[in-house]
Amino acid sequence: MRMLDEERRGMTRRRLLMAGAGASALLAGNAHLRRVNVAAQATPTTDAETVAIVGDVIEFTLGAEDRWAGHFGSVTLSLHPGFYDGGDAWFIRTDSSDPDFAAENGLVFVPLLRNALQAPGSFAEIYLVDGGDPNQRPIVSNVPGETTYTPAFRVNRVTFTGEPAVLDSEQAVTDAVAAGSAAVEKTEIVVNYPMVLWPDGGLAVDPDLTAPLAPGPLISEPDLDAGTVTFKLHQCYPGSRYIATDTSAAPMGPMMGIPASEATQALIEAKATAPIHVFGNGLVGPAAMGFQPSVFNSKAGETIWSPFWEHITAVWAEGATPALLTSEQEIMDAAAAGDLTLFKGVPESDPVSFVVNCPAPILAVNDFDPAQFSPAATPTA
Repeated sequence: MRMLDEERRGMTRRRLLMAGAGASALLAGNAHLRRVNVAAQATPTTDAETVAIVGDVIEFTLGAEDRWAGHFGSVTLSLHPGFYDGGDAWFIRTDSSDPDFAAENGLVFVPLLRNALQAPGSFAEIYLVDGGDPNQRPIVSNVPGETTYTPAFRVNRVTFTGEPAVLDSEQAVTDAVAAGSAAVEKTEIVVNYPMVLWPDGGLAVDPDLTAPLAPGPLISEPDLDAGTVTFKLHQCYPGSRYIATDTSAAPMGPMMGIPASEATQALIEAKATAPIHVFGNGLVGPAAMGFQPSVFNSKAGETIWSPFWEHITAVWAEGATPALLTSEQEIMDAAAAGDLTLFKGVPESDPVSFVVNCPAPILAVNDFDPAQFSPAATPTA
């Protein structure tokens, strides 16, 4: 495999994450845009090519239309209230390791998430209270800002054996159990419930809507009265549209515009992640680094897929002719031929990768057209 020269190997993290800003602004329109309202459907379906696979999807668009310059759409999801340490914590629900729980709650069934249970510290706790006070909410054990934060939560079921009371923290649950007024059943269900708002912070809103990631993943401020939140929606091969919520790479979180979830790094060793190949050069496009859409190992919702990406950077070798690659097999073939070099994480971090939590609430045929992006805008590697 041909090695890259020193200049290419020295790509900075800032370029990695911010290069997409200029490329995204090149696209003023898209002929394949659609707005679909899918409220009140457990598994919303609009046509053979476009499907919302998360039941909490209220509305989505696949492209920007005339609303902003960035080449990404939007998805509006239901926002769920919870408690953390006596305060309010609002989250979205996207994935579950258990098929029955997924079906009951309109989540994507992700078998790999159960592997998180093999890596203590990679998951946190969420407490769902049965038959409690009408004002009771789910309780989470951590939120962004803590080094222990992870959006992968093990489900605990709480029932009252005495008079129900509002439990607003993990300590309150512990105290109720110690007092004999409540019981907790620990399940083997792991869910992906990324935090949107928490007592001292929240996901950032992007006021410009030109860059794919930073300064934030949200299109607008969450609407607490309506109980909704609208995210940027990006495309990835094969046929998946995703959002970005957090990353195990804490130093890179601000450049991505998302909070750190350092604990999710352990999901790699637990085999609860799936590889995502992000291009560091080649065809200019709308992805995070400013090139063609990234490539999953499979379509979102298939059994080997996970919303927790193990980040791999793919870089075209000097002298190779970049081409549009749309499957993991095509990437492996190009690497085997010496045309592509693969780096765990980014070139600077190789051989250590990192995790980015990118749930995919929508399936849709990819509509990336390299001709819509100016070849003259291709950064030199």
